[in-house]
Amino acid sequence: MSFGKWIGGALGWAMGGPIGGIIGFAIGAMADDKSFKGVQSNAGSQARPNYGQYRHQTQSGDFASALLVLSAAVMKADNRLLKSELDFIREFYSRQFGSAAAAQHIGVLKELLQKDIPLREVCEQIRYYMEHPMRLQLMYYLFGIAKADGNVDKSEMHIIEQIAQYIGLNSKDYESLKAMHYQDTESAFKILEIDSSATDDDVKKAYRKMAMKYHPDKVRGLGEQHEKSANEKFIKVQEAYEQIKKERNMK
Repeated sequence: MSFGKWIGGALGWAMGGPIGGIIGFAIGAMADDKSFKGVQSNAGSQARPNYGQYRHQTQSGDFASALLVLSAAVMKADNRLLKSELDFIREFYSRQFGSAAAAQHIGVLKELLQKDIPLREVCEQIRYYMEHPMRLQLMYYLFGIAKADGNVDKSEMHIIEQIAQYIGLNSKDYESLKAMHYQDTESAFKILEIDSSATDDDVKKAYRKMAMKYHPDKVRGLGEQHEKSANEKFIKVQEAYEQIKKERNMK
């Protein structure tokens, strides 16, 4: 699969607005580098829709582009570009799209790391076009990137919290996803978006609500590869519920 076909054929709304401009910059820089094979110089030259003119359904390419841009913003937050973070993203894209596509995505990411990211504008585009379950999935990945080196910098968490606010996730969304990656004594309750003082009936109701919220079918439009990753969130909800049941000896 040539990168030109991927960028031209798989993207919908992401080709407009700030994301389109940033990705276009990266593709142009890569096309100028003759050592990067398989990149077409006209990859980003197709006509782009006017951002905000009308809504498009989010496609896998839109999601991948948004994730690349936000990944760059998170990685740049602590002024350190770590191999562990690149390896995490490379492994993710290899698992989702195959090793060849992963190499191309990493090439784009390396170019993005050299560019200032207009974070609020990028996030506003994502908020406008991307459905809520997909924005949850996006945030889940960003927490994973920040955790990749085993040392979560405060500046990274600040950027991720900003992103969550800008893309329209509320505090419960944020704390639930964060608790899936960073464990403490309250993590199981945070994942279910309830307080530890909740009754057993409230716990059961919260579990049913969260199981529906994080069900993999919610991101089916992104393709099978993202459904598999979304299933990780679903499993963490189940594990949180089982942990609370065990601690309380619930039936």
